[in-house]
Amino acid sequence: MKSIALGFAALLLGTAASHAAEAWKEAESGGKKIYTDAMGMTLYTYDKDEKGKSNCYDKCAANWPPLKAEAGAKADDEWTIVERKDGTKMWAYDGKPVYTFVKDKKAGDMTGEGVAGAWHVVAAD
Repeated sequence: MKSIALGFAALLLGTAASHAAEAWKEAESGGKKIYTDAMGMTLYTYDKDEKGKSNCYDKCAANWPPLKAEAGAKADDEWTIVERKDGTKMWAYDGKPVYTFVKDKKAGDMTGEGVAGAWHVVAAD
C-alpha cells in the first residue's frame, strides 16, 4: 500500500513540474538566448511591475497578455507564480511577472523590446 501511495505522490510531483516546464522554454532569437512561452512567443517584463506584483491590467493586459499559470502549477527555481488582483495566476521570472506581446506575430519575434522604454525581453541566463 505504501508503494502505491509513494508512486501516486511521485506522479503528482512529476505532473506539477511538467506544468512549469510546459509554460515556458529557452530559445535563441537574434543570437540571444531568451525565454518564450510554450508556443515560442517571446516573453517580456514590465518596468512598472514590482517584484511579485503585476501592474499591467485592462488595456495594458490586452496588449501584453500575462503568461498564465495553470491550476496546480508550482514554482520552479527562478520561476514563481504571482496572483493578479482578479485572482488569476501568472508566471514570474526572478520575481518579475512575464507577458507576451500581441504585435509579435510569429515565434522569435521580439517587437516588444523597448516599447515605451518599459518592456524588455526576458533573457535566459
